[in-house]
Parts: sequence; C-alpha cells; structure tokens
Amino acid sequence: MRKEDRSIGAMFGGQRTDTFLGLPTCSDIGKLDAEVAIIGAGCATPYPSVGAYCAEAPAAIRAAMANYAATLSHYDFDLGGPLLGEARASGVDCGDLPLYEADAEGNRDRIRRAVSTILDRGAVPIVIGGDDSVPIPLFQAFDGRGRFTILQLDAHIDFRDEVNGERWGLSSTMRRASELASIGRIIQVGQRAVGSARPADYDAAVQSGAKFVSARRLHDEGARQVLDLVPEGADVLVTLDCDALDPSIMPAVIGPAPGGLTYWQAIELIEGVSKKARIASFDLVEFMPARDIGGLAALTAGRIIAHVIGLLARAAGK
Repeated sequence: MRKEDRSIGAMFGGQRTDTFLGLPTCSDIGKLDAEVAIIGAGCATPYPSVGAYCAEAPAAIRAAMANYAATLSHYDFDLGGPLLGEARASGVDCGDLPLYEADAEGNRDRIRRAVSTILDRGAVPIVIGGDDSVPIPLFQAFDGRGRFTILQLDAHIDFRDEVNGERWGLSSTMRRASELASIGRIIQVGQRAVGSARPADYDAAVQSGAKFVSARRLHDEGARQVLDLVPEGADVLVTLDCDALDPSIMPAVIGPAPGGLTYWQAIELIEGVSKKARIASFDLVEFMPARDIGGLAALTAGRIIAHVIGLLARAAGK
C-alpha cells in the first residue's frame, strides 16, 4: 500500500469523491429531487483589503469529509443511528457556484437564485461558504415565503450599515437581514472580544429587536436561554460563522478570539432548534483554509454540517 493511501478512508473502503460525504451530484438544480441540497458559495461581496479569502472553503471542507464517504450506513454516535436515518432521506451536492471577485453583484445574484431554486424544488438548502456576506442573498431568497427567525452563531454582530461605502459586505450581514420584511426575529449568539462594531452599531441592533446571548453568558447559563428565544414551531435560518467556535477547535478564521463556543455547545443549539422548530436553511461561513492546522478545523466544520444533514433527514422521516 502506498503511504498516501494510509487513511481512515482507505480503511473504511472509501473511494475518491468530490462531493460532501460522497453524496450524489446534482448538476442541474432546476431538476433537483431531494430533501437536502448542499451548495458551495466561496464568496459574495469581498472587501478590497482581503479579497475572497474563504474562496477555497467549500473544497477544503468536502476534502476533510471525503474519508468518511463510505460510512453513511455506519452507526453515528452523535446522531444515534446512520447519518441519513432509517428512512434514508435523500441529500445531494449541487457543487460550487461560480465566483468573481470583481462582480460582487453577480455573486450575490447567483447565490440568491440558486437558493430560490432549491426552495422551489422543496429542498432545504445547506450553503458552505465563503465570507460572511454570503448569508445576505441566502436570506433574501426567503423573502415572500413567510416569516422566519434567524439564529446567528458568531463572535461578531455584523451590524455596520456600511464599510468604506460597501453596504453588502461581511460586516453588514445582520443589518441587511434586519431590513427584510420576512425576518421576524434575530437571535445572535457568541459575541465576544472586539470586532468592527461601534457602540452605535450595537445600539442599532438592540433597537431593531435583535436578541443577544454573548459567549460568556452562554458558558455561564447554558443553551436553554437561547432556545427559549426561539418561537415554538418557527421556521429558522441558522447561520454559523466559524469564528463563533473557540479557536482551540476552529483556528481557521480571519478573526479568532478566545472564549468561543465548543463543538457540543454549537450542536446543542442546532439540535435544540430542530426539536422546537424547523431548520429552514443552514449556512456555514468564514472558514479560512489557509489557517487550518492539519485539516482539523475543516473536519470540525464538516462534522457540524453532517450533523445538520442528519437532523434534517430525521425531520424529513417523521
């Protein structure tokens, strides 16, 4: 056996795959026929200062999970059974959307249209980003489809109105979300240290009705205080910025800060939403492959996405 073949994937009997966990490919989302659809969006609106620094994130996360492509029927101890459940709910990987650093408006439009098509086809979108402006067009795709709650896990509040004239960048994600008629409640979890927000931005977020549970409060008082803010039976858009997680398990971010969420705290919050309400979409953003250490952060991100797929599969099988 060649040294490069000595991996857990080889031991499980896996084969090379370019899709997340070896899920089937859907090259035409207009013909999508599945309950869960994954799509990669490496960038929406890059700031000139940093460019599309997360562009390789979808590929890196898929690669980290490729070793487990042969395990879909194995017992998953985090979920209490096979990933896709006994009903074998269907999931597909729709690949990555094209991105062009010089065409932010086009990037946003492609994300918005792709998510809209996934919703029209009756699937739940899982978007792998990408900078933290990616959720803006994702949220826009839900406009006119009802009322939604956003659960944001993030070290920062992303409530700047603009940054150097740019209103659609990663520092303004939740400000733009608050302006959408379809968004009924915003719950923001994991704030700590310092980011781009000024005191006036925090005040604007509070005045908009956003509910905050800082990382310190979460550590001190637990997840129940967050889940109590989620309306019973609500449709919830869950957005996870990787810097919400502690850098000890997620160093692959541009703005690390100590005191972040543990893996199990993130899982507890997402599971709690799935039990009390309905996960209508999930996105994971701000993963920066260049700062990963031995692929461990990509594995953490991939396992969270896999867990979400498992929760959605179980919801579909009810």
